[in-house]
Amino acid sequence: MVAPNTLYLMTKTASPLPADIAALSFEDALTELEKLVKQLEDGKAKLDDAITAYERGALLKRHCETKLREAQAKIEQITVGPDGTVTTKPFNS
Repeated sequence: MVAPNTLYLMTKTASPLPADIAALSFEDALTELEKLVKQLEDGKAKLDDAITAYERGALLKRHCETKLREAQAKIEQITVGPDGTVTTKPFNS
């Protein structure tokens, strides 16, 4: 029995990216994603082709977001202390 006024969320773990997408650089993935968006915005694709393009676009978006998170994790902020000592710390900390 389901309790009234209760919200149930189904979680879905992300499936691995197809090898061809995983191998793309951020820039190449973004370029392909931009092309797919333009095609979808034109509205000239057949429904099945539009669905396929949308699904691939979602995977490309996920890949780009992952690449950005990885890059952000590598960025460090260089700081100079009052005594002139140069140190680094993670950006945004």
